[in-house]
Amino acid sequence: MLARRLPGLLPALSFEEAVEATSIWSVAGRLNPGQGLLPSRPFRAPHHTISVAGLVGGGSPLRPGEISLAHRGVLFMDELPEYGHAALEALRQPLEDGEITLVRAKDRATMPARFMLLGAMNPCPCGHASDPEPDRCICTVPAKESYRRRISGPILDRFDLHIEVGPLRTKDFLGLPQGESSAVIRERVERARQVQRRRFARHPGLHCNAQLTGPALRKLVDASEAARARLARFIDEKNLSARAHDRILKLARTIADLEARDRVEEKDVDGAVQLRCLDRPVRGGPGTGRLTSLQLARNAALNRAPGASPGAILREGT
Repeated sequence: MLARRLPGLLPALSFEEAVEATSIWSVAGRLNPGQGLLPSRPFRAPHHTISVAGLVGGGSPLRPGEISLAHRGVLFMDELPEYGHAALEALRQPLEDGEITLVRAKDRATMPARFMLLGAMNPCPCGHASDPEPDRCICTVPAKESYRRRISGPILDRFDLHIEVGPLRTKDFLGLPQGESSAVIRERVERARQVQRRRFARHPGLHCNAQLTGPALRKLVDASEAARARLARFIDEKNLSARAHDRILKLARTIADLEARDRVEEKDVDGAVQLRCLDRPVRGGPGTGRLTSLQLARNAALNRAPGASPGAILREGT
């Protein structure tokens, strides 16, 4: 249910985005007779038994897959390690490029696939590795490691955020005061997006922090020397990739936008690091804790433009 709240936190579809998404649904034969433009961002949640062709597209004639049906919206993959290895690895290119090129015999087609990817997984096969009562987990250490290895390093590296959410006891949620509504959070998201649009007004093709890569990222993100030094130190200590460095920097930039700060400071880097639990040890070993929460959605919604891809682990791309 938390995952389904995510589209409501994102800015409304622009006319151009609605035309793009509706065109894909029309090609796939998913529109009802007489239906107009899609009224809201798509939300797709394919079962973990889905084939590679079903996920990224294929067939004869070539048809859009779930990643294209989720264009400008959200693709939710629950029980992420249960998906086929080939299906997960097929996400690499579209997550980076925002499109997928399909080739079958003499047919060739390039389809849009710029979506926000939200993945959720248990801490171990039995699901109790992060439970306060450690005896509840019946999994061996090799079983936990094998479960985690079902998701390759390159795929994990492409997620912008990963958050551990521990087990919730009945007394923890009964009687809790009502939190912020989706409408309130959405307003905050839109304000941050407006800041980013103004920042990139003189840079064609850039609309939000998520689209920054390479030289543009280093040029357009104003960070203090102390913040850059802290980030470099964290990357070195954890032996992380250049891709992880860039994702943390973009996330820190987004946090600063939320706080209405022009410059990224050390505390923004610290906040970004805290939203990437798989980059540091967590209780119960690597990858423990159920990775899905609305907190992740709230933060990731601000980090990327509507349309691309992202413990829940999330890669933002809309």
